[in-house]
Amino acid sequence: MGQKKLLRFSQIKAFENVFEYPKDMAGTWHKIFSNNHPIILELACGRGEYTVGLAELFPEQNFIGVDVKGNRMYLGAKKALEFPLPNAKFLRTQIEILTDYFSAEEVNEIWITFPDPQLRTSRAKKRLTHPRFLRLYQKILAKNGSIHLKTDSPDLYNFTLKVIELYGLIVHNSCDDVYGQSVIDERLTIKTHYEKLDIAGSKKIFYLQFSLPETIADQDNILHEILKQTEQRES
Repeated sequence: MGQKKLLRFSQIKAFENVFEYPKDMAGTWHKIFSNNHPIILELACGRGEYTVGLAELFPEQNFIGVDVKGNRMYLGAKKALEFPLPNAKFLRTQIEILTDYFSAEEVNEIWITFPDPQLRTSRAKKRLTHPRFLRLYQKILAKNGSIHLKTDSPDLYNFTLKVIELYGLIVHNSCDDVYGQSVIDERLTIKTHYEKLDIAGSKKIFYLQFSLPETIADQDNILHEILKQTEQRES
Protein backbone atom coordinates (compact mmCIF):
# COMPACT_ATOMS: atom_id res chain seq x y z
CA MET A 1 0.00 0.00 0.00
CA GLY A 2 1.34 3.47 -0.93
CA GLN A 3 2.53 5.94 1.67
CA LYS A 4 -0.22 8.40 0.72
CA LYS A 5 -2.95 5.80 1.31
CA LEU A 6 -1.44 4.81 4.64
CA LEU A 7 -1.36 8.45 5.72
CA ARG A 8 -5.00 8.97 4.79
CA PHE A 9 -6.10 5.80 6.57
CA SER A 10 -4.29 7.02 9.67
CA GLN A 11 -5.71 10.56 9.52
CA ILE A 12 -9.29 9.55 8.78
CA LYS A 13 -9.48 7.64 12.06
CA ALA A 14 -9.39 10.99 13.85
CA PHE A 15 -12.14 12.57 11.72
CA GLU A 16 -15.23 13.14 13.84
CA ASN A 17 -17.48 12.85 10.78
CA VAL A 18 -16.24 9.38 9.74
CA PHE A 19 -17.44 6.11 11.23
CA GLU A 20 -15.47 2.98 10.31
CA TYR A 21 -17.34 -0.31 10.81
CA PRO A 22 -19.07 1.11 13.92
CA LYS A 23 -21.05 -0.98 16.39
CA ASP A 24 -24.67 -0.45 17.47
CA MET A 25 -25.41 2.39 15.05
CA ALA A 26 -28.82 1.34 13.72
CA GLY A 27 -31.52 3.73 14.89
CA THR A 28 -29.08 6.28 16.34
CA TRP A 29 -28.33 8.58 13.40
CA HIS A 30 -30.73 11.35 14.42
CA LYS A 31 -28.89 11.52 17.74
CA ILE A 32 -25.54 11.67 15.94
CA PHE A 33 -26.77 14.58 13.80
CA SER A 34 -28.55 16.12 16.82
CA ASN A 35 -31.73 16.72 14.83
CA ASN A 36 -34.67 14.93 13.20
CA HIS A 37 -33.97 16.04 9.64
CA PRO A 38 -34.35 13.53 6.77
CA ILE A 39 -31.43 11.14 6.25
CA ILE A 40 -30.09 10.58 2.74
CA LEU A 41 -27.42 8.03 1.81
CA GLU A 42 -24.95 8.17 -1.05
CA LEU A 43 -23.85 4.61 -1.78
CA ALA A 44 -20.41 3.85 -3.21
CA CYS A 45 -19.67 7.52 -2.55
CA GLY A 46 -16.02 7.35 -3.67
CA ARG A 47 -14.49 10.76 -3.02
CA GLY A 48 -17.74 12.01 -1.51
CA GLU A 49 -18.44 14.81 -3.99
CA TYR A 50 -22.16 14.12 -4.02
CA THR A 51 -22.46 13.80 -0.26
CA VAL A 52 -20.67 17.14 0.17
CA GLY A 53 -22.50 18.81 -2.73
CA LEU A 54 -25.94 17.80 -1.49
CA ALA A 55 -25.07 18.81 2.08
CA GLU A 56 -24.14 22.28 0.81
CA LEU A 57 -27.40 22.60 -1.14
CA PHE A 58 -29.68 21.27 1.61
CA PRO A 59 -28.55 22.26 5.13
CA GLU A 60 -31.88 21.05 6.56
CA GLN A 61 -31.17 17.47 5.48
CA ASN A 62 -28.59 14.95 6.72
CA PHE A 63 -26.29 13.13 4.31
CA ILE A 64 -24.17 10.02 4.80
CA GLY A 65 -21.65 8.84 2.23
CA VAL A 66 -21.07 5.09 2.31
CA ASP A 67 -18.03 3.35 0.84
CA VAL A 68 -15.52 0.69 1.78
CA LYS A 69 -12.49 2.62 0.48
CA GLY A 70 -11.39 5.00 3.20
CA ASN A 71 -8.55 6.57 1.21
CA ARG A 72 -11.08 7.93 -1.33
CA MET A 73 -13.62 8.92 1.30
CA TYR A 74 -10.91 10.94 3.02
CA LEU A 75 -11.21 13.72 0.43
CA GLY A 76 -14.92 14.37 0.95
CA ALA A 77 -14.75 13.93 4.70
CA LYS A 78 -11.88 16.42 4.96
CA LYS A 79 -13.75 18.99 2.87
CA ALA A 80 -16.90 18.56 5.00
CA LEU A 81 -14.86 19.22 8.14
CA GLU A 82 -13.15 22.27 6.70
CA PHE A 83 -16.29 23.88 5.28
CA PRO A 84 -17.75 22.98 7.84
CA LEU A 85 -20.78 20.83 6.96
CA PRO A 86 -22.21 19.29 10.15
CA ASN A 87 -24.95 17.64 8.07
CA ALA A 88 -22.43 15.47 6.19
CA LYS A 89 -21.09 12.23 7.66
CA PHE A 90 -19.30 9.23 6.20
CA LEU A 91 -19.64 5.52 6.92
CA ARG A 92 -16.91 3.12 5.93
CA THR A 93 -18.35 -0.34 5.41
CA GLN A 94 -19.66 -2.76 2.77
CA ILE A 95 -23.02 -1.88 1.22
CA GLU A 96 -24.07 -5.53 1.57
CA ILE A 97 -24.37 -5.08 5.36
CA LEU A 98 -26.25 -1.76 5.45
CA THR A 99 -28.89 -3.22 7.75
CA ASP A 100 -26.23 -3.50 10.46
CA TYR A 101 -26.07 0.30 10.54
CA PHE A 102 -29.62 1.50 9.78
CA SER A 103 -32.97 0.48 11.21
CA ALA A 104 -36.30 0.13 9.40
CA GLU A 105 -37.43 3.38 7.72
CA GLU A 106 -34.45 5.31 9.10
CA VAL A 107 -33.35 6.41 5.61
CA ASN A 108 -35.45 8.78 3.48
CA GLU A 109 -33.57 8.65 0.17
CA ILE A 110 -30.70 6.79 -1.47
CA TRP A 111 -28.37 8.15 -4.15
CA ILE A 112 -26.29 5.83 -6.32
CA THR A 113 -23.83 7.98 -8.24
CA PHE A 114 -21.56 6.56 -10.94
CA PRO A 115 -21.20 3.08 -9.47
CA ASP A 116 -19.20 0.35 -11.18
CA PRO A 117 -21.72 -0.87 -13.82
CA GLN A 118 -20.39 -4.45 -13.55
CA LEU A 119 -20.91 -4.98 -17.27
CA ARG A 120 -20.35 -8.73 -17.46
CA THR A 121 -23.56 -10.74 -17.10
CA SER A 122 -21.81 -13.01 -14.60
CA ARG A 123 -21.41 -9.97 -12.30
CA ALA A 124 -24.96 -8.64 -12.67
CA LYS A 125 -25.74 -9.40 -9.02
CA LYS A 126 -23.10 -6.84 -8.03
CA ARG A 127 -24.93 -4.02 -9.79
CA LEU A 128 -26.30 -1.68 -7.12
CA THR A 129 -29.74 -1.64 -8.76
CA HIS A 130 -29.98 -5.42 -8.89
CA PRO A 131 -33.03 -6.78 -6.97
CA ARG A 132 -30.81 -8.33 -4.29
CA PHE A 133 -29.69 -4.81 -3.38
CA LEU A 134 -33.17 -3.34 -3.77
CA ARG A 135 -34.47 -5.81 -1.18
CA LEU A 136 -31.71 -4.63 1.14
CA TYR A 137 -32.61 -0.97 0.62
CA GLN A 138 -36.25 -1.78 1.27
CA LYS A 139 -35.37 -2.84 4.82
CA ILE A 140 -34.05 0.61 5.75
CA LEU A 141 -35.91 2.96 3.39
CA ALA A 142 -38.91 4.96 4.59
CA LYS A 143 -42.24 4.34 2.90
CA ASN A 144 -42.33 6.17 -0.43
CA GLY A 145 -38.61 6.86 -0.09
CA SER A 146 -36.83 7.46 -3.39
CA ILE A 147 -33.78 5.87 -4.98
CA HIS A 148 -31.75 7.98 -7.40
CA LEU A 149 -29.36 6.57 -10.00
CA LYS A 150 -26.96 8.84 -11.89
CA THR A 151 -24.59 7.11 -14.31
CA ASP A 152 -22.69 7.51 -17.56
CA SER A 153 -23.32 3.84 -18.36
CA PRO A 154 -26.18 3.22 -20.84
CA ASP A 155 -25.92 -0.48 -19.95
CA LEU A 156 -26.60 0.13 -16.26
CA TYR A 157 -29.35 2.61 -17.10
CA ASN A 158 -31.11 0.14 -19.43
CA PHE A 159 -30.60 -2.72 -16.98
CA THR A 160 -32.27 -0.65 -14.28
CA LEU A 161 -35.17 0.19 -16.59
CA LYS A 162 -35.61 -3.55 -17.19
CA VAL A 163 -35.61 -4.18 -13.43
CA ILE A 164 -38.17 -1.40 -12.96
CA GLU A 165 -40.46 -2.95 -15.57
CA LEU A 166 -40.05 -6.53 -14.40
CA TYR A 167 -40.44 -5.87 -10.67
CA GLY A 168 -43.11 -3.18 -10.82
CA LEU A 169 -41.05 -0.34 -9.38
CA ILE A 170 -42.50 3.18 -9.47
CA VAL A 171 -40.68 5.64 -11.74
CA HIS A 172 -40.72 9.31 -10.75
CA ASN A 173 -38.15 10.63 -13.21
CA SER A 174 -36.25 9.16 -16.14
CA CYS A 175 -33.75 10.97 -18.33
CA ASP A 176 -31.29 9.63 -20.91
CA ASP A 177 -29.42 12.95 -21.30
CA VAL A 178 -29.29 15.06 -18.14
CA TYR A 179 -27.38 17.97 -19.63
CA GLY A 180 -29.51 17.93 -22.76
CA GLN A 181 -32.49 19.18 -20.75
CA SER A 182 -33.52 22.83 -20.91
CA VAL A 183 -33.99 22.90 -17.13
CA ILE A 184 -31.75 20.78 -14.89
CA ASP A 185 -32.54 19.82 -11.30
CA GLU A 186 -29.81 21.49 -9.21
CA ARG A 187 -29.08 18.17 -7.52
CA LEU A 188 -28.00 16.77 -10.88
CA THR A 189 -25.49 19.55 -11.55
CA ILE A 190 -23.08 18.14 -8.94
CA LYS A 191 -20.20 16.44 -10.76
CA THR A 192 -18.10 13.62 -9.36
CA HIS A 193 -14.54 12.74 -10.29
CA TYR A 194 -15.83 9.73 -12.24
CA GLU A 195 -18.42 11.77 -14.15
CA LYS A 196 -15.68 14.09 -15.36
CA LEU A 197 -13.67 11.10 -16.57
CA ASP A 198 -16.63 9.74 -18.60
CA ILE A 199 -15.30 6.22 -18.16
CA ALA A 200 -18.14 4.70 -20.23
CA GLY A 201 -17.40 7.10 -23.08
CA SER A 202 -21.13 7.63 -23.54
CA LYS A 203 -20.95 11.45 -23.67
CA LYS A 204 -24.28 11.38 -21.86
CA ILE A 205 -25.39 11.25 -18.26
CA PHE A 206 -28.40 9.09 -17.41
CA TYR A 207 -30.71 9.60 -14.43
CA LEU A 208 -33.50 7.64 -12.80
CA GLN A 209 -35.56 8.32 -9.71
CA PHE A 210 -37.80 5.51 -8.55
CA SER A 211 -39.38 3.99 -5.45
CA LEU A 212 -40.06 0.42 -4.40
CA PRO A 213 -43.36 -1.46 -4.15
CA GLU A 214 -44.36 -2.99 -0.82
CA THR A 215 -43.11 -6.37 -2.00
CA ILE A 216 -40.35 -7.03 -4.50
CA ALA A 217 -41.42 -10.18 -6.30
CA ASP A 218 -39.02 -13.05 -6.93
CA GLN A 219 -38.46 -12.60 -10.65
CA ASP A 220 -34.71 -13.12 -10.46
CA ASN A 221 -34.63 -16.22 -12.66
CA ILE A 222 -36.56 -14.37 -15.38
CA LEU A 223 -34.23 -11.38 -15.10
CA HIS A 224 -31.12 -13.50 -15.50
CA GLU A 225 -32.60 -15.38 -18.45
CA ILE A 226 -33.24 -12.02 -20.13
CA LEU A 227 -29.62 -11.01 -19.42
CA LYS A 228 -28.29 -14.23 -20.91
CA GLN A 229 -30.37 -13.82 -24.05
CA THR A 230 -29.20 -10.22 -24.45
CA GLU A 231 -25.59 -11.30 -24.02
CA GLN A 232 -26.00 -14.05 -26.64
CA ARG A 233 -27.50 -11.61 -29.17
CA GLU A 234 -24.67 -9.13 -28.67
CA SER A 235 -21.83 -11.69 -28.81
